[in-house]
Amino acid sequence: MVVRMRRNRSQTAKRRSHHAISGARTVRCECGAIRLPHRACAECGKYNGRVTIDVVARTKRDQRRMKRKETELRASGQTSETKEAEPAKQ
Repeated sequence: MVVRMRRNRSQTAKRRSHHAISGARTVRCECGAIRLPHRACAECGKYNGRVTIDVVARTKRDQRRMKRKETELRASGQTSETKEAEPAKQ
């Protein structure tokens, strides 16, 4: 079966000319960090002049989680440092 109203290459290319990917637009936060618009800043946690994310609490929580994970790995005998530091035996 043949397509009756086939588009030629020129018309196809013209239609696809708007499909190009554009770069992400960024804005500067009050703290000077670059962030995406309409998003809270990852550095200071502010959005629209107000603190919405408690960055200090987040870092403390992440440190607690990492410490707990390391102790669990150490208890099971699978420390991440020993795996990376061990040279390959030949």
